[in-house]
Amino acid sequence: MSLTLTAMSDSTVTSGQQQWSGSGQTLQPPRGPFISVITNRTTNLLIRGAMLFSVGVFLALVLNLLQVQRNVTLFPPDVISSIFSSAWWVPPCCGTASAMIGLLYPCIDSCLGEPHKFKREWSSVMRCVAVFVGINHASAKVDFANNVQLSLTLAALSIGLWWTFDRSRSGFGLGVTIALLATLATQLLVYNGVFQYTSPDFLYIRSWLPCIFFAGVITMGNIGRQLALYEYKFIQEKSHQD
Repeated sequence: MSLTLTAMSDSTVTSGQQQWSGSGQTLQPPRGPFISVITNRTTNLLIRGAMLFSVGVFLALVLNLLQVQRNVTLFPPDVISSIFSSAWWVPPCCGTASAMIGLLYPCIDSCLGEPHKFKREWSSVMRCVAVFVGINHASAKVDFANNVQLSLTLAALSIGLWWTFDRSRSGFGLGVTIALLATLATQLLVYNGVFQYTSPDFLYIRSWLPCIFFAGVITMGNIGRQLALYEYKFIQEKSHQD
């Protein structure tokens, strides 16, 4: 009886070794879960950053074209080198800022433990982009009686954009902070002669500029949040399938 059991166990071990040797050429040791998660997060982060950068560059080219055509902003002739009559450094700077803002918004939501769930669909994001383009278009095309009326109108439209498509305290706080920093950076550029405004009415710049920056921050924040939400849903569906 013991000899029979020994023979059976030897045959089982031998067959298992044969199966492992036969399939050993195709099977590879799986990566650890931590390495897999880190790699996926890094890749997704780079993809989101590249998409946000592309959107920022495109909006910068289109919106700056409106400003130049209406002679709201003037660049020196020697730096007008692109087909959109814009300085070469403007689109990359706007694209980098857009990527940083779009990646920062979901991180702030995660750190505060307040996931943004208000109007989380792409149709809402597209409407937000359209309203932002409309606000910028109004600043360049619509003639107001004075700059104060224009600034108050654009401020109301920008806050209305935040209320319609965001309504988060973190979004409002980040929008105001980044708009003030961007306004300060623009003042430094104008002061150093990089470009100028035709009719400055507030420390070398136009008084409505912070409103445009605020609306742009809210818009890019919404795009970044939607991309992060889409990525999260995709990862959840993939994990369920696995």
